[in-house]
Amino acid sequence: MRLTLTQLSEQSGVPERSVRFYIQKGLVDRPEGEKRGAYYTPRHLEQLLRIRQWREAGLSLEGIAELLAARSEPPRSTLRPGGMEVRSHLLIADGVELAIAPERAGLSSDQVRQLFRAVQAAYADLARSPSDQENPDHGD
Repeated sequence: MRLTLTQLSEQSGVPERSVRFYIQKGLVDRPEGEKRGAYYTPRHLEQLLRIRQWREAGLSLEGIAELLAARSEPPRSTLRPGGMEVRSHLLIADGVELAIAPERAGLSSDQVRQLFRAVQAAYADLARSPSDQENPDHGD
């Protein structure tokens, strides 16, 4: 899929001027192609949506730049004091929530959606089947 700057701006909800600024600051990849033939891809849209999400969460552009720089480093198993991490909290059902740090987990937004659907389906299966306590004849 090839997008113009206008289409990218409309789909991401980020003004064209901001898109250009983010590219200039290295927060978003440069467009593919050159000059009038330049275009944007779903990768650019994903980058802008992530930046918009972080901005809405209150992160500064400097903080976002640090998070993006950290993406190129191998994932750490623990955070250092004062470290930042963006997590997605996905509601599976009442009382059941899945918390994911996509950057540390190395998951794309499509992979997070796939994981969410799989966990949701597994929960639905468990909720439909009787538990071992309710049915003692259910063997191992």
